[in-house]
Amino acid sequence: MSISIVKVKNGMTIQADNNIWKIVSFQHVKPGKGGAFVRTKLKNLRTGAVQEKTFRASAKVEKANIETKKMQYLYDDGSGLVFMDMDNYEQLTIPREQVKEEMNYLQENMEVQVIQYGGETLGVEVPKTVTLEVADTEPGIKGDTASGGSKPATMTTGLTLQVPFFVNKGDKLVINTDDGTYISRA
Repeated sequence: MSISIVKVKNGMTIQADNNIWKIVSFQHVKPGKGGAFVRTKLKNLRTGAVQEKTFRASAKVEKANIETKKMQYLYDDGSGLVFMDMDNYEQLTIPREQVKEEMNYLQENMEVQVIQYGGETLGVEVPKTVTLEVADTEPGIKGDTASGGSKPATMTTGLTLQVPFFVNKGDKLVINTDDGTYISRA
C-alpha cells in the first residue's frame, strides 16, 4: 500500500531501497525557496543501522506490513536466543547478532514481541521498562543522596549504566529500554 511521505508518523514501518525501515523521527521542512521536503531518521529493521534520508513532499512510500507475535524468551543456546510462541508452543531461534541490543534487557520467561515481515524474523521488541538486578557496583556511602551524582553499575544481563550513589549490589532497578537509563528502584 502506497502512502504519501507527508502522512508518515513515528514508529511507522515503510519499504524503501529494498529494505524495511522504522521511522524514528521526521520533520516537514518548507524552505523559503524551492519545494517542501520531509527529513527522516530511519532504522533499518534488518541491520539495526540508523540512517537519515530526505524525501520530496510529493514522494510516495510503500507501507510495510509488519507482524508482531507474542513470544516468551526461554534461553540462550550459544548461537542464538530461543523463543516460544505463546499460542502454539512452537520454538523459534533468533541469531544473537539480530538481537544484540535487546540481549541487555532479556530475562528468562520474559514476554516480548517478535517482529516479522513476510515470514522473515526481523528482531525482538522488549517492554519499554524492565526490572533488572545489579550484579556489580561500588558500595554506596552513607550520606549520598539521589541528586548527588552517579556511578557505573553492571546488571545481571551484562548491561552497564549510570546509577545514583545509593544503589548497591543486589538492588532491583527499573530500566528504560529505549535508551538504557536508570528510572528508579523496584
